[in-house]
Amino acid sequence: MLEIDFEKENKAILQEYKELLRISYQTLTAEDKKLIRKAFDVAVDAHKDQRRKSGEAYIFHPIAVAKIVASEIGLGATAIAAALMHDVVEDTPIMIEDIERMFNPKVAQLVEGLTKISKVQKEMNVSMQAENFRKMILTLNDDVRVILIKIADRLHNMQTMDAMESSKQVKLASETLYIYAPLAHRLGLYKIKNKLEDLGLKYTEPEVYNEILSKIKETKEEQDAYIETISDVLKKNLDAEGIDYIIKGRPKSIYSIRRKMLAQGVSFDEVFDKFALRIVYKSTPHEEKFLAWKIYSIVTDHYRPSPSRLRDWISSPKSTGYEALHITVMGPKGRWVEVQVRSERMDEIAEKGYAAHYKYKNGASEEGGLDAWLNLLKEALENSETNAVDFVEDFKMNLYSKEIYVFTPKGEIKSLPKGATSLDFAFSIHSEIGIRTRGTRVNGKLVPLNHELKSGDQIEIITSQYQKPTINWLDYVTTSRAKNKIKNVLNENTKKIAEEGKEILTRKLKHLKITLSESVINEMVNFFKLKTSLDLFYRVGVGAIENQQLKDYATQKSNTFINFFKSKIKRSPSPANVDIHKQVLSSNYDMLVFGADQDKLDYKLSSCCNPIPGDEVFGFITINEGIKVHKKDCPNAISLQSNYAYRIIFAKWIDSSQQEFKAILYITGMDTLGLTNKLTKVISDNMNVNIQSISLSGEAGIFNGQISVIVQNNTILKKLIDNIKKIDGIDKVTREYKN
Repeated sequence: MLEIDFEKENKAILQEYKELLRISYQTLTAEDKKLIRKAFDVAVDAHKDQRRKSGEAYIFHPIAVAKIVASEIGLGATAIAAALMHDVVEDTPIMIEDIERMFNPKVAQLVEGLTKISKVQKEMNVSMQAENFRKMILTLNDDVRVILIKIADRLHNMQTMDAMESSKQVKLASETLYIYAPLAHRLGLYKIKNKLEDLGLKYTEPEVYNEILSKIKETKEEQDAYIETISDVLKKNLDAEGIDYIIKGRPKSIYSIRRKMLAQGVSFDEVFDKFALRIVYKSTPHEEKFLAWKIYSIVTDHYRPSPSRLRDWISSPKSTGYEALHITVMGPKGRWVEVQVRSERMDEIAEKGYAAHYKYKNGASEEGGLDAWLNLLKEALENSETNAVDFVEDFKMNLYSKEIYVFTPKGEIKSLPKGATSLDFAFSIHSEIGIRTRGTRVNGKLVPLNHELKSGDQIEIITSQYQKPTINWLDYVTTSRAKNKIKNVLNENTKKIAEEGKEILTRKLKHLKITLSESVINEMVNFFKLKTSLDLFYRVGVGAIENQQLKDYATQKSNTFINFFKSKIKRSPSPANVDIHKQVLSSNYDMLVFGADQDKLDYKLSSCCNPIPGDEVFGFITINEGIKVHKKDCPNAISLQSNYAYRIIFAKWIDSSQQEFKAILYITGMDTLGLTNKLTKVISDNMNVNIQSISLSGEAGIFNGQISVIVQNNTILKKLIDNIKKIDGIDKVTREYKN
């Protein structure tokens, strides 16, 4: 048994506490210090019998988290006190009520928020790991500092998990890369984001991490000498201009080097800009911008800049508040070097994110800035009803996406995620404008709704009161705000048409001497091979189910003695009682699709739970056997989803007859008069076929055509091909298969 020198340990604990007060970013008043001391005493007493896996006293962990909160994130006394006590309620007999009694309600609220997150992460009866993250993200609505303290907690855990078993290390590291690093990025904590990413890589891909680390160490001396060569030239010229500054060499993070190696398919030595310099200058607010461009001028006088790699985040700051000039220049020996130019204020905002941002906004208090900051994150929280996996994926996409800056017709600037379309822009102005968008002009030119925007574009939206979103619009947008609004409108429209359809169906069935009832709806859903009652009413509402088809149903019904017998014994409820929103399911589930885009992928059904069509399922990406499909209530589901969240893929059974597929047909023949008219007539006469695009050409009497059509299934496509072949002059009709 290891002997513990308690006196030495207590001295070390006290030393850490003093260090915490010394390094605090915010100026602490006597009242603040009293609050922090009280929280420290409560935490020391509560954790006195606890030790970490490494053997050290547990209290070192909350103090370390509080130090990150105080210096690296830069929060004030309330958050520091909450960080010191973040594990007290979860791990010791102390209750939230006790903290509320001893401290102010704000401290108690933060500790409660942190306890909720810990409980969520330890619950083992959740169906998806993503659900944990969703609940955690939704606590942002309470107070963003809960998440900031949680990020600090995760950073310290990642820094001290060598004593853990490797499976737990991989689980924590995967979660960190999956959600905590993107959150830190979105909250402007770039330094912490880099640390989290590097530590995440260290435990998920140790060989890769160690290889890059050793190469960085190998080249460190050469790198330092190289940076010094450039620094010396710049210093001489900056001094001559009387600028007050410091120059720092900035090593690229291991994770960002790895990302570039993968993205560009290059080796470590070929990575574009491993060398980086940061010039941080002193300035009054009035001169800040002028000095930045003066320094830019000095840098580019001596080193040739890459015009495509200039990033001006001073004129248009990132939505996280980040401001800087990034210039990539050609240094000695033909190597690219990134030079970042920031004022001291900008540097603080880049390092501290949230806290510094509000320090410079008229000395706003820690609480004062919360509402404004939360507005930046509310968008991803708008639709918390969706599937948890989709929610987290969507949220992540919005967290990590790079930004572009575009203009309204009046010249106002708007920031959007990279990859956003002109329709996304319409929804970012106002959801009502988005819904009524008929067309868009970019830089004065009419463009499709799915036109991808670039920084500097000026967009004009053309609206019409008669315009309504269609299902295709979901493919035209990338932002969660636009997707959620479109889905809501489509659902409302569907329900509205379905309600009208229900009334029409009741009336039409009356003529056929049939009363609409639950059992009749069930029969009709199966008869028309639909999935739900909503589908049935909707199709009647839009006229997709015709009178003749209803007559066919009535004939089939009257011929079935059992159905007739049942209808006599069972009194049917009146039509008014039939709930059109109740999903009456058919059993025609015959196809598995994966992911948010409902892709068709190769899979195997798992033998531990033997899922069958219609079961609620999820996909698990195995190392050697591809995707294995498990039931959501499979005995192994919880351990798979908790331990391997990053290998879970959303899956569901669908009715393939209700799916729409794209097919491309190649047609050749003799170019006879009126062939094009005949061809388009045949296609439009085929029910349930939509032409997506058509390209026809004739040369020296030979006709060539390429037609892209949307069909529901193979039977319809075969019928269409047969009908095209019957046209006089057509030689061949072939379908293109893409590998």
